[in-house]
Amino acid sequence: MKKIKITFENKTIEVEENTTYLQISKESKLKDSVLGIKKNNELFPLTRKAIEDEKIEFIDVKSIEGTKMYKAAIKFILEVALKSIFPTSDINYLHSVPGGMLGEIKYDKILAEEDISKIKQEIANIIDSNYEFKKYNILKKEAIEFYEKYNYYEKAINVKICDEIITIYKLKDYLNYYYVPMPYSSKYIKLLELKYLGNNRLIILYPSNLTNGNLPEYVHHENIINAYYHGKNWLKKLNAPYVGDLNNFVSNRTIKGFIESCELHFTDEIKRACDNIIRNNDKKFIMIAGPSSSGKTTTSRVLASYLRSKGYDPICLSTDDYFVNRQDNPKDEHGNYDYECLNAIDTKTFNDDLNKLLEGKEVNVPTYNFITGKREYHNNIIQLKENSIILIEGLHSLNDDLTPHIPSRYKYKIYLSPFIPLNIDRHNYISTLDLRLIRRIVRDNRTRGYTVSEVIEKWQSVRNGEEKYIFPYTHQADIIINTALAYELGVLKVYAEPLLLSIDTDSKYYEEARRLLKFLKIFYSITSEYVSKNSILREFIGGNNND
Repeated sequence: MKKIKITFENKTIEVEENTTYLQISKESKLKDSVLGIKKNNELFPLTRKAIEDEKIEFIDVKSIEGTKMYKAAIKFILEVALKSIFPTSDINYLHSVPGGMLGEIKYDKILAEEDISKIKQEIANIIDSNYEFKKYNILKKEAIEFYEKYNYYEKAINVKICDEIITIYKLKDYLNYYYVPMPYSSKYIKLLELKYLGNNRLIILYPSNLTNGNLPEYVHHENIINAYYHGKNWLKKLNAPYVGDLNNFVSNRTIKGFIESCELHFTDEIKRACDNIIRNNDKKFIMIAGPSSSGKTTTSRVLASYLRSKGYDPICLSTDDYFVNRQDNPKDEHGNYDYECLNAIDTKTFNDDLNKLLEGKEVNVPTYNFITGKREYHNNIIQLKENSIILIEGLHSLNDDLTPHIPSRYKYKIYLSPFIPLNIDRHNYISTLDLRLIRRIVRDNRTRGYTVSEVIEKWQSVRNGEEKYIFPYTHQADIIINTALAYELGVLKVYAEPLLLSIDTDSKYYEEARRLLKFLKIFYSITSEYVSKNSILREFIGGNNND
């Protein structure tokens, strides 16, 4: 048998040709934590066989790709455990929450805590039994027939626009597909936790690349869950719970009306926040925070317009304009500038300016020059009037350490998050992270000339900052505004696909670009001509009234 050389983790071993990566992984320092391998910047399962000399990378849950595989495996294991105990049940995976995801069990009775305990025990049994995730490639026609047979109508619709060969996985006696490769077997899933919320709702916690492979601590986010259901119930009224329904609007040429409904719903969200502020007329500081590409600029502008129409004088301040000069910016553990931390903001000058405004004095508000890395002053003089209200937009706006001397009774906190309650199917939701990344790819290419690789490279540090400086404070928000539009991925697809296709196979972000392309494939393209010039989507695709 021919011998070949496999290089990984700075060592090279000889194996026989056609040895599986599963066998080779036993020589890895990761061993039983290995979920898959990357070679030539592509992701492969452990069942793949090595046929030539090559360099590979073993991935675990601490990597972006590994996290997605781990989460998919958890979904499948939980589904199988649930149906093993309650055969007529199903579970819908609805959306992400910090540290995990929201699920809802579909069954003809409300489960009790002892029922959840049985499910947890069955999950442990499946993991301990080391069941293999068996992969099957079947014809599209067969997949459609399978999903229609089991009344997964929305999955059957999605399959119709996929490739001719469909990949599905089998665990025990159950078949399903979660849009990413699976680990080799159930034994690789070592950490997960279920938090039962009652009424058949539960939170599934799991380790990730952002938690360094550790299980996150549970923090209940009632406001995020309520905001999700608010959007989900609205979409149900429009008969659009799934992506297939959105695609039908495109093919039936009724998409323009749906777009108008989405835009009106977003402005209703802003109006709701405005009405709350007016009812609490002692709120003088509107603190607006949200992760990258959540649409803070447009939302702040629209909210200011609403407040102005109600007789207020809104003054918008961005904490970005109070960045310290770049040479004074703190650095992270890798020696790179940490623009996400609170110390990247000159909080002393910022609070001094706020105090001057409260004293009725004039303030010359700076503008931060992101090219030179310095604050500049251009005689932007502001002064509070009797009817003035200050909108403070920035990463740390929910954190009271940003404005320690302003009493909480004067603050109204708004958290922005672009989550689409439109699901791919009952077992696969649209990731808020994917939506924000696609938004950022399109915007940063248009406004800054960044390549996809440059955007993705910066994305991880941005995400780390959000985990540290935004998400721990989201439960303190007085209101959550969903800044996503249910139709927008069909529009973004037109702009994002050519950029993602430009990524060469030698880029280490090739696999991520491929994954996003595969994700966008399930959406029909939507022309931007129906998108209003004032739409929040224009912040990313361009063409608004300010361009």
